[in-house]
Amino acid sequence: MRVRATPRGWTAVWLVVLAIVQAAAFIAVWRVAVHVEIGQWIDTVALTGNRIGQDRIDGPVDRILNAMSVVSLLAATAVIGFIALIRGRIALAVTATLLIAGANATTQLLKYGLARPDFGIDPERIYAGNSLPSGHATVAASVAVALVLVLPRTVRVFGAFLGAGYAAIAGVATLSAGWHRPSDAVAAFLVVGVWAALAGLVLLITQREQAQVESADAHRVAATVLGVGGVLAVVACGLALAWLVDLRGTPPGELARRPLLVGYAGSAAGIAGTMGVVMALVLAAVHRLVPRVKG
Repeated sequence: MRVRATPRGWTAVWLVVLAIVQAAAFIAVWRVAVHVEIGQWIDTVALTGNRIGQDRIDGPVDRILNAMSVVSLLAATAVIGFIALIRGRIALAVTATLLIAGANATTQLLKYGLARPDFGIDPERIYAGNSLPSGHATVAASVAVALVLVLPRTVRVFGAFLGAGYAAIAGVATLSAGWHRPSDAVAAFLVVGVWAALAGLVLLITQREQAQVESADAHRVAATVLGVGGVLAVVACGLALAWLVDLRGTPPGELARRPLLVGYAGSAAGIAGTMGVVMALVLAAVHRLVPRVKG
């Protein structure tokens, strides 16, 4: 087993790059999905497609979404902080808590601060205003990422897959329930990704100079599986939505079953894929942020 000093400088640069890239991706999603007519149309097509088979999934979707509340978020945050504390990681407990609080506060500020122009595409929800990013998706993703940070290395990979799956299901559930457009969930995951990078920088700053990482603790295979799977899902989403563009002259409510299903399924793949990529980036760096040997 090879032990070496943590390359904090390069890790810090990598985290800054990740924060900038994910923030830029958020801005791109927001601009295209909210301020471009074709973007609003595609979002509305996907949201309209949720009615296909909705009667069969209403029950599970409601249970998933109704389980997310302020009380459950506080309870999950307390559990995550407790895990870090029993491992003797006070800075980690504080940082994980800040990640959850910061991501969710940012989402609420953005949701109520951003404007949504009306292109006449979705008259049913015109008075709802802006819904980007999704609060429920942010809750699920921030808890999942924070959990991966505090878990011991022996169960970290399991936690990453479980957390990514849970967050992805929650994001798709908001679409299935008609609560959010797909871009809302994607944007929420990117907000969490930015906060995860910032949390990583905090952990580096509070890390002792003698802290060491072990190369055996890197979760390269798991991170690759999550990342490649996520990218493939995002590509599939792009291909599906690109197929819809030729139909953009048709109001979403007048589209046939097939394009509605393509929009819904493709958007669901994009939601899940985005979460997979965000979690892969966290898993690839966590062994440097929370080293086994504290020094």
